[in-house]
Amino acid sequence: MNLSLLIIIIYLLLVLGLGFWANLLLKKTGEDYFVASRTIGPFLLLMSLFGTNMTTFAILGSSGEAYHEGIGVFGLMASISALVMPCIFFFVGTRVWALGKRFGYLTQVQYFRERWGSDRLGLLLFAVLIALLVPYLLIGVMAGGIIIQNLTGGPAEGLPQWIGSVGISGVVLGYVFLGGLRGTAWANAFQTLVFMTLGALAFFAVVNDLGGLRTAMGAVAEKFPHLLHRAGDGDAHPGMSPWLFLSYTFTPLSVGMFPHMFMHWLTARRMETFRTTLVFYPFCIAAVWLPSVLLGVIATADPAIPFLEGARSNSVLILLISNHASPLLAGLLGAGVLAAAMSSLDSQFLSAGTMFTHDIVIHYKFHDRLDEKTQVRLGRAFVSLIVVITLLLSFFTERSIFNLAVWSFAGFAGLFPVIVAALFWKRSTRYGALSSVLTVAIFWTYLFLQGWETRGYTVGGTGIMPVAVLVLASAVGMIVGSLLSSPPSDATLKKFFPGGKPSAAEVKT
Repeated sequence: MNLSLLIIIIYLLLVLGLGFWANLLLKKTGEDYFVASRTIGPFLLLMSLFGTNMTTFAILGSSGEAYHEGIGVFGLMASISALVMPCIFFFVGTRVWALGKRFGYLTQVQYFRERWGSDRLGLLLFAVLIALLVPYLLIGVMAGGIIIQNLTGGPAEGLPQWIGSVGISGVVLGYVFLGGLRGTAWANAFQTLVFMTLGALAFFAVVNDLGGLRTAMGAVAEKFPHLLHRAGDGDAHPGMSPWLFLSYTFTPLSVGMFPHMFMHWLTARRMETFRTTLVFYPFCIAAVWLPSVLLGVIATADPAIPFLEGARSNSVLILLISNHASPLLAGLLGAGVLAAAMSSLDSQFLSAGTMFTHDIVIHYKFHDRLDEKTQVRLGRAFVSLIVVITLLLSFFTERSIFNLAVWSFAGFAGLFPVIVAALFWKRSTRYGALSSVLTVAIFWTYLFLQGWETRGYTVGGTGIMPVAVLVLASAVGMIVGSLLSSPPSDATLKKFFPGGKPSAAEVKT
């Protein structure tokens, strides 16, 4: 058996073992399964939030995009994310946590449904969130297949990509079903440490084999100088226009509406638990993105790698590892990249199951009586269905991981005005929220049909990314819809805006 593959298998069994361990400690209640009884501490919260959010988009996707677009890719996402995401955790995440603790929320839809008193809004939002989650899941599923195929010999001799995708999905489903969010949080923490540590090791191993960073970057500067600077520095590189950079700043807003991030916020033991995340999250982003982007750029001058077009650039990091590391080290480094894929898939799987169980089955009372075990089983069944759909799509989809993620993030970012209005604008109404969500659904679908086959698509060729249009259109829909409808009742305002801040007891307990 291929040594790299053997290491991958051992790693997968180890992660699955974490699920069995978590299952032994599971309290067998719905709240413990879905939000770990809201008892997650500071370090585990940081690791689970970062691991959940830093998908293979940040490793395979960023290196593949940097291979084509250059070092500016770091500025497109990582630098602005390091500033925006902690702000969202502070201004949105802590308030969501307080509301969840006060009212027992497990999902976004529960909160928005009660905040604006609208079943139609809840149903529409559920459909939109699940639809946007599928391309996000597709990223991780595709990455699993790409990693295993390239570590076992590549497209010509390695295992078919679908085997890796099915295997990774099965393992993730296994430990999610066994351990719920508690097991997911532990697995995320473990896998985050794995991919951060082994990612650094991969960087140094590859760069050292290429003669050092100065030599590797010198080769890039000689062959492809435009990859090492932004537009305006003497090279009219079309992908790095100021409008592109500006519109990309909207993309990190997506973290405010990811269902899996919402669930992880609810797991915190107390509000002070967020402090560690706010301080260290930017450093974690830099630790993952910087080496990934640099390796993508370095790969352009590697004579051992043929030119990779389109979606084939998804494999550039794995090819570098395979070409410049021993089979043992390649297996370990491959496991690290695989950890990034799994650490996001697990939370996404669980969030989809939680939403279906609580927002559809329980809310609409399809059964007169549901015990908590049945709730969990229904969540698992729905997740399994979503996974099958995602796997089928992965068999026929050949798209850049970076571009797939950008489209998914654009939709979630477009919904950001909904959470902002719910938390901060007392005058917002159900009609404003419905208008905002419908605007995003319609505009996203239109723009996706226009540009999903075009790499680096911008609206009308202006250089403006769809995400900027979606966020602004969504905000307009929220404002206009709210102002044209009756204000919310005093009872609603008293319930959701009692004093503007969580009580001291909530902060400390």
